[in-house]
Amino acid sequence: MLNSHVKIVTAFILEAESACWCTPDNNRGFTRKSHTFLPKIFRKMSTQSSKERPENLQFSFLDDDATISTVKESKTLFIIRGLPGSGKSTLAQAIQDQYKDACKIISADTNKIIPAIRSSIPEDYSKLDEDLVDYCKRDISVVVVDDTHHERERLDQLFDIADKYQYKVLFVEPKTPWKMDCLQLKDKNQWKLSVEDLKKMKPSLEKDFLPLYYGWFLSKKSSENLRKTGQAFLDELGSLKVFKKESKYFLPAEDPKVKLDLTSYFAKRPPGVLHCTTKFTDFGKAMGADEYAQQEVVKASYGKAFTLTISALFLTTKTAGARVELSEQELLLWPGDVDKILPTDNLPKGSRAHITLGCASGIEPVQTGIDLLEFVKLEKAGNKGDDIEEVGGGKLQYFGNGMWMLLLSKKIEVKALFSGYYGKGKLVPTQGSNKRGSAFNPCTII
Repeated sequence: MLNSHVKIVTAFILEAESACWCTPDNNRGFTRKSHTFLPKIFRKMSTQSSKERPENLQFSFLDDDATISTVKESKTLFIIRGLPGSGKSTLAQAIQDQYKDACKIISADTNKIIPAIRSSIPEDYSKLDEDLVDYCKRDISVVVVDDTHHERERLDQLFDIADKYQYKVLFVEPKTPWKMDCLQLKDKNQWKLSVEDLKKMKPSLEKDFLPLYYGWFLSKKSSENLRKTGQAFLDELGSLKVFKKESKYFLPAEDPKVKLDLTSYFAKRPPGVLHCTTKFTDFGKAMGADEYAQQEVVKASYGKAFTLTISALFLTTKTAGARVELSEQELLLWPGDVDKILPTDNLPKGSRAHITLGCASGIEPVQTGIDLLEFVKLEKAGNKGDDIEEVGGGKLQYFGNGMWMLLLSKKIEVKALFSGYYGKGKLVPTQGSNKRGSAFNPCTII
């Protein structure tokens, strides 16, 4: 039985590596050979295409080969935001030209929706949203919504759709010199809006719209492969006698003989695509949110592709996750105050980097990072865990109290875009008939 599970894990990892994880250095957003000096990090831009574009159309998702490749294997909702006449439609067309048949544009102008300050969102958006939902149901890789997007209520509607259909969101604004010049925009906007009309919309567009949190959001292909590997880990762990002997930590004290279904146990996961959070900003309300968002490396990295390295999978009584090993370039985006449980903790920068795969009932995803820090603290104290045995994916270790870690024999590379999550953050089921919502298949320990 164990040999069959070994083959399952090995097969999944080999499949994942061949599909998308073993990415050559020359196709990465940031490589581990790159210098940490910021301008050199971005030197892998497609210089020929970026030179051909005007400066106001130079974006990583248009010019950087690694980013273009990652976007193509993802599901991305581009929300173009700005005042009328600022160049949004030109930018939308540039995205269409780059991604061609993989891209669909939805334009408020085309739907004759006149931008204005309104007390409520007009019914005119219903047709626009019908098209958006249709494209999302068809898994169109790149969907562009071209509108002023100056109203929070309207943005929330888009965030809900992105959550439902597992799209990552990228906010994009024109870089034109006149984008906030109402005098020039008066002559450039097709709706003949006055300077006074434009000035009324301007305040809501002057400040950056910060997400609930920043992070690296995995491509669709990488997400699917990581979930398969996580499932194989659950299957194999659940089959081991040593785990069954220790399963008491996962069972209710009042009924320790109940059957344990690991998938049902980890019943929830974060909304949206799999991701590794860097900074919780709470839409600008969290401490240090604005300072983080204004860092030059954060601005330059937004919407750019990275290749993350996963070194281990871990499981506790509260969460299941993947341990992320950050490169020097990725650490530039990592806050300096998150790698601790207690104020006195002194752990290496990046210790908390993880991807949440599942949460037990009543547990929030933030717990996954705390659980990982508990492993790191034990390791730092000299407790490397008990070596259980070599399994298909690597070396299995047990730290006691229901804490398990699989050190991968071959580290896994996943493609991701650095962006933000803008939705409500409510947990969703890890299993179900809907393929978009499935993270794990049922696994029962008897």
